[in-house]
Amino acid sequence: MKSLKKRRRVHVVLIAVVALLVSVSLIGWAFKDGINFFRSPSEVIAKPPGATEVFRIGGLVEGGSLVRGQGEEIRFNVTDGGAAVPVTYKGVLPDLFEENQGMVGMGTYDGKVFRATEILAKHDEDYMPKEVVDALKEQGVYQEPEAQYNGHNSGS
Repeated sequence: MKSLKKRRRVHVVLIAVVALLVSVSLIGWAFKDGINFFRSPSEVIAKPPGATEVFRIGGLVEGGSLVRGQGEEIRFNVTDGGAAVPVTYKGVLPDLFEENQGMVGMGTYDGKVFRATEILAKHDEDYMPKEVVDALKEQGVYQEPEAQYNGHNSGS
């Protein structure tokens, strides 16, 4: 009688372990395309990712590099002060997107051009993604934004 209970308990534990392994495997497989790593332009140039790897690139839109092509195609360079990567994007840019401002794009790099599928721009005059600020500080080109009067009284 005891060996039957022991055998059932072992079977239940084995089934639970197999179910856990299958669950973890399925979750990992589902997230494999959902995890996008951030890279600065200098990192992309130094160690180019694979042509099918989807990742995020961020930096400043290089002044004078923004070119609007036919239709919705836009070309520009993103830089961190140390390197610049050409970017192409087909679609409508965010309203706040402009030269010399922070941006983050998601897409793939073919060895020459970053082909963005999504472009994010700063959301106010002081915003820049933390990764972009860190990369710019590392290059020695980041300047802290100056405090500006916002029209509100701070005390009274």
